[in-house]
Amino acid sequence: MGRAIALELAAAGQAVAAADIRAADAADTAAAVRDAGGEAVEVVMDVTELRSVVDGVRQVSDQLGLVDVAVNNAGWDELRPFVETDEAFWTRVVDINFMGCLRVTHAVLPGMVERGFGRVVNVASDAGRVGSSLESVYSGAKGGVIAFTKTIARETARSGVTANTVCPGPTRTPMLEGMAGEGEQGAKLIDALERAVPMRRLGEPEDVAVAVAFFASERAGFITGQTLSVSGGLTMA
Repeated sequence: MGRAIALELAAAGQAVAAADIRAADAADTAAAVRDAGGEAVEVVMDVTELRSVVDGVRQVSDQLGLVDVAVNNAGWDELRPFVETDEAFWTRVVDINFMGCLRVTHAVLPGMVERGFGRVVNVASDAGRVGSSLESVYSGAKGGVIAFTKTIARETARSGVTANTVCPGPTRTPMLEGMAGEGEQGAKLIDALERAVPMRRLGEPEDVAVAVAFFASERAGFITGQTLSVSGGLTMA
């Protein structure tokens, strides 16, 4: 999903920094952007470590200039009933999905406010809007992202900064495939998700990317504090 977002932003004329905890994946994404004719650098960043985030943002600023658009897309989860989880699991889910968003936003927002322009686009999940079985902690963390984004939108509305949230529904990504598992059981879960979506298919990373790129664009300058589901009609409220 992050790679699709990077490619979509580059196609809109943005210079892109591909930040990833995995150096090889960051390099592959940046290379894909450059191969498509865009400008990109790779940055190794662990959103669970404040120093890593601060250093990463500084590296981006040194190589590409000050950050005008920040997309918080890092995420992780495993399918577990809440009663079978423990505090270590809660901490990891919240640290990646919620605290990571806070760390990155805190690192880039002051500069946006000072310059009078910025776009913060946070990728949450429809699980954070309506809940999702076996994803209790993840749903809570993504719900936190939605509420946090609305508050940032209010606090920066007079500073030329917008903050919006994109909420994917079930989307065909490596994380979903890993959560579903291999074999017949995994295939059944994917099939059930497809049948639950009114459009009868999973989302693709590119479906999410166009929504992110819209919120990041000049065309969305009067839109802030909004939550947009990209779910094929799975949720409509």
